[in-house]
Amino acid sequence: MRKDISAVTFDLDGTLYPNYRFYIRLVPFVLRELRLLIAMGKARDILREENPEGSFYDLQAEVMAKILKKDPGVVKEKTERLIYRGWEPLFKRIRLFSHVKETLQALRDSGFKLGLLSDFPPERKAEYLGIAGCWDTIFSSEITNHLKPDPAPFLELSKRLLVPPDRILYVGNSVSYDIIGAKGAGMKTALVTSRFGNRRRNTGEADFVFTDYRQLRSYVLG
Repeated sequence: MRKDISAVTFDLDGTLYPNYRFYIRLVPFVLRELRLLIAMGKARDILREENPEGSFYDLQAEVMAKILKKDPGVVKEKTERLIYRGWEPLFKRIRLFSHVKETLQALRDSGFKLGLLSDFPPERKAEYLGIAGCWDTIFSSEITNHLKPDPAPFLELSKRLLVPPDRILYVGNSVSYDIIGAKGAGMKTALVTSRFGNRRRNTGEADFVFTDYRQLRSYVLG
């Protein structure tokens, strides 16, 4: 068992389940609300780059409103209704990667704290995926008013777990957001990737790269 790790923490989307299973179910929404989605994506890119101070949800709505040429209040309400709350029921039919649940249970049984940190609210998603009760803390980076890879969400994760960053392993599927962000906060990192992905591009970034959750279990538990 790893003696230099006290907590194992995870991203959600694309990390605990394959993104394509969600994207397939999202197609009808994309066809209806493409402009809203594009505006949200652009706004989040801008906020990642600029990191302005203030309420994230208000800032996001303001940037989206400029792009869409609409009232920020209307945009904020529509984003909350259609995206934040509207997408969550789609997770009722999404399946986790193989061996996720037994890996989480094995880590917990071995005394590791577990955390879930996502750029989108993860609580209801975790309920639908059947893993809501696994976590010592679960929250969205948005509540810190910063998105990954800013260090603020990762430092909040450390604070909530009462575990120093250098004793936390963060598991994600994005080098740009998860791995670089967690390493910037002083955490150890593990990258889940496709068996068919280009693993060489990750050299020197993640501390551990795996394709099967049984590999992660062995890496932590020995």
